[in-house]
Amino acid sequence: MSTTTLTVPMEMKLTRLIRAPRSLVWQAWTDVDKLQQWWGPQRFTNPRCEIDLRVEGLIRIDMRAPDGIVFPMSGEYEQIVPPERLVFLTSALDEQGEPIFTNRNTVVFREADAGTEISIHTVVVVATPHAMQYLKGMREGWSSSLDKLAAFVESN
Repeated sequence: MSTTTLTVPMEMKLTRLIRAPRSLVWQAWTDVDKLQQWWGPQRFTNPRCEIDLRVEGLIRIDMRAPDGIVFPMSGEYEQIVPPERLVFLTSALDEQGEPIFTNRNTVVFREADAGTEISIHTVVVVATPHAMQYLKGMREGWSSSLDKLAAFVESN
């Protein structure tokens, strides 16, 4: 594996209306038991989900694909403004636990007439040369994850 890193000016923005109160949507992002139930694309599970919800607190989520492959992720919270905003770094990890890429994620929660509007802005801050194979599915992965979030909070 190459240890060369590249700065990749990639970003993605998504906005979604979730038909649930902002307090419930916020809890789904900040309560580890709730987060574990919806995080990741459709049909993925999270055998490991650990968060330390404080600035500089760590995030560790291992996502298991339907074929059994586990995709580990680690990160760190940079900003927490309940119930309005979360800013956190996430890094997809390789087999040696080294980052393949690192994203800065900003999630804004706004009250809306029909529920909660979530806006996600993700910026790739660093990526290894082979990160593109993973990053090309970033929008689809986040969109699928938000579908799971909506189904989870709207049923509770």
